[in-house]
Amino acid sequence: MKPLRVLLADDQTLVREAFAMLVESAPDMRVVGQAGTGREAVAVARGERPDLVVMDIRMPDLDGIEATRLIAADEELAGVRVLVLTTYDTDENIVEALRAGAAGFLVKDTRPAELLDAIRTVAAGEALLSPGPTARLIAQFLRGPSGPPTAGGPECLSERECEVLALVARGLTNTGIAEELGLSPLTAKTHVSRIMGKLGARDRAQLVIVAYESGLVTPGPSAP
Repeated sequence: MKPLRVLLADDQTLVREAFAMLVESAPDMRVVGQAGTGREAVAVARGERPDLVVMDIRMPDLDGIEATRLIAADEELAGVRVLVLTTYDTDENIVEALRAGAAGFLVKDTRPAELLDAIRTVAAGEALLSPGPTARLIAQFLRGPSGPPTAGGPECLSERECEVLALVARGLTNTGIAEELGLSPLTAKTHVSRIMGKLGARDRAQLVIVAYESGLVTPGPSAP
């Protein structure tokens, strides 16, 4: 298998170099570019077309949210996924990054092995949301109106599909959904794919936003 091609975008040189050393240490990955600003990240992404961009939110010239939006909107970069890194798991910009097209987020104090796993997970098409504060965080910033929903509502979904969507919003993987509902992982994956098609969602991260915007999932004690 070809190694995953990774672009690293962070305005701190030492952070980028540390991430580069970590990524290069993995036999299934290689760094194809680095960027110190959001605008540079977009330019390098267009030149290298990596499989995944590890994107810091706070950068000069063009922040990570706008850079993510430009990458997600570029038809020539279809398939390039963005994993956003943030210093704090309470950063409200995380929601805007997900709206912009990020496939997920991770806090910067994540352990090295977890970052590598996150890169693999997002590159494989799964959404990855930093565990713990995910549901509370997203619900907090979607309580009030903030523009039209990113995709369609769940009215067109079956009862089972609504159950699956709710579990996606809790951050469960296909395997987790399968275990929760007593399904096979393949069946869970099929449900998720059908839901994405019906709602016109780009990826699983967008499904999380849709679930909260529509009111299908609301903040509560059962949130992760």
